[in-house]
Amino acid sequence: MTDSSSASSLIIGGAASSPRAPLPTLPPLALYIHIPWCVRKCPYCDFNSHTASPVLPEQEYVDAMLADLDQDLHAVYGRELSSIFFGGGTPSLFSAEALGRLLEGVKQRIAFADDIEITLEANPGTFEQEKFVAYRKLGINRLSIGIQSFQQEKLKALGRIHNGDEAIRAAGMARQAGFDNFNLDLMHGLPDQSLDDAMSDLCQAIELKPTHISWYQLTLEPNTVFWNQPPVLPEDDTLWDIQEAGQALLAEHGYAQYEVSAYAQPGRPARHNLNYWSFGDFIGIGAGAHGKLSHPDGRIVRTWKTRLPKDYLNPAKSFQAGEKALTNDEMPFEFLMNALRLTAGVESRLYPERTGLPLESLDEHRREAEQSGLLQVEPSRLAATERGQLFLNDLLQKFLS
Repeated sequence: MTDSSSASSLIIGGAASSPRAPLPTLPPLALYIHIPWCVRKCPYCDFNSHTASPVLPEQEYVDAMLADLDQDLHAVYGRELSSIFFGGGTPSLFSAEALGRLLEGVKQRIAFADDIEITLEANPGTFEQEKFVAYRKLGINRLSIGIQSFQQEKLKALGRIHNGDEAIRAAGMARQAGFDNFNLDLMHGLPDQSLDDAMSDLCQAIELKPTHISWYQLTLEPNTVFWNQPPVLPEDDTLWDIQEAGQALLAEHGYAQYEVSAYAQPGRPARHNLNYWSFGDFIGIGAGAHGKLSHPDGRIVRTWKTRLPKDYLNPAKSFQAGEKALTNDEMPFEFLMNALRLTAGVESRLYPERTGLPLESLDEHRREAEQSGLLQVEPSRLAATERGQLFLNDLLQKFLS
């Protein structure tokens, strides 16, 4: 763990990293809330999630999260929250009463923007109409529904607890509960999936008319069941055909791709995720939650919280497991690994505003990336070319010191 108070004198590659300029303005502030319990752990999932017991410790966990938030209030600096995201795990396992008490406690500590976006992740197998009506009354105004597939054999392979009919009904129930803004999470490149299978899933998702679709390829991640017991996945040629056909289908139906795996109707990108990708700030509370916090003196600190729920709920243990102050040498990669995920990139001025470093410090790496055809030659923007989006890792490597 790096002590953030010594950020200006860190030693990188044998040389001292010079102090950054004070930030002219602090970036927007968001809040990420992690609720780590699931009905069952999926074999592909590498998130911090744990199988739920019959009775969840709602009261104790809400108390702990508010105490956790208290310890991060020093980094608010008078800002209001532009968005809140309940992630997991499966946050919809918590009662509306528990989430309401948490939101009220947050609002007592940090002001909410008038147009705040509050998103709750939910899975079709947890949908109960009365509960979701109550969520909406709390001020939660966006849902992210984890569908993954509508086909029973694919859902079974993924270890999901719902079936295709429940997935379809979930979208209807969301609307009936008053949610006019919701995302559907959908995977492709599933075990033994054909192009027709993938397009059938995507057509069904589009038919449900969500405002946002997260459509991304299944990848095998370390520390998962699939990593240790890999399923048979489609060949590269099939994956490429699925990607091309899917992007064309989404565009045809008015879903603009604004990020690597995010597609939205006009005016409906996820504001919380846009804040991540534009190097905004976010407080993270809950077991295993991560945060990124900027300070007026130029320090930018990443934090992470105690991972196991039993440790997070233990009064004898600290909520925060560690923190790391970003150095000047790390800043280009840290900023661009977020910003270049956006298909339109970001305005160049955002780099000095959010990092405290001059834009000119990128010049050498920027020219190399432009000459490689991976970065657009556009002085006022930092944006990947179409080729750069396909080979994003190669592009980002050029900004590693």
